[in-house]
Amino acid sequence: MKIAILGAMSEEIELLLGAVGEYDKIDYAKNLFYKVNYFGHDLVIAYSKIGKVNAALTAAILIEKFGCEKLIFTGVAGALNENLKIGDMLYTTSTAQHDLDITAFGHPHGYVPGINIFENSDDMLNDVAKKVADSLGVNLLSGVVATGDQFICNDDKKEWIKSTFQADAVEMEGASVAQVCAALGVGFCMLRAISDEAGGKAEIDFDKFLIEAADKSAKFVLEMVKNI
Repeated sequence: MKIAILGAMSEEIELLLGAVGEYDKIDYAKNLFYKVNYFGHDLVIAYSKIGKVNAALTAAILIEKFGCEKLIFTGVAGALNENLKIGDMLYTTSTAQHDLDITAFGHPHGYVPGINIFENSDDMLNDVAKKVADSLGVNLLSGVVATGDQFICNDDKKEWIKSTFQADAVEMEGASVAQVCAALGVGFCMLRAISDEAGGKAEIDFDKFLIEAADKSAKFVLEMVKNI
């Protein structure tokens, strides 16, 4: 199977590249894509750069140019659910865009005509994730992830996103990738290690725990590939 593995930042894929051995590097659309065969699967690994536009562009290239049949998105997120703590692992059941707002026309937050407010992840990939979690003894939680082109470090904004979308975590890319995958008929799994709690001083926690959280998520993804 040809599988895309995507991260938003270089830190989120560096461990992957170090673990998979020799790879081919392709320079395309002002980005780098890394191709390698790993445990019988053809992987295309990339980091999109931060934000919804960059993530959507990279996901579309992974699917349309490189022919990826499934997409695994690895990375970090801020906790909205008080049960999620820094270092916890989450797989996304569905995604929503918290900064999409045409409520002036009577529509709910996160809606524009022609798309779903929530996009669901792939059951098969999620089952693999749960199997890997069991084998590694990882407490893998599930939940809704809200996406927007904002780093959330404000308690009022955090509570609004949580209550409006019944969201468990927040980040800056996932829902745009989910929308691309839905439009192109490619199943996706989104894994997030919690790097901060999205409230006051979240930026301090993020810088402190980014590498640790990203590495945890990346190691988990490699075990998933072995089990697909």
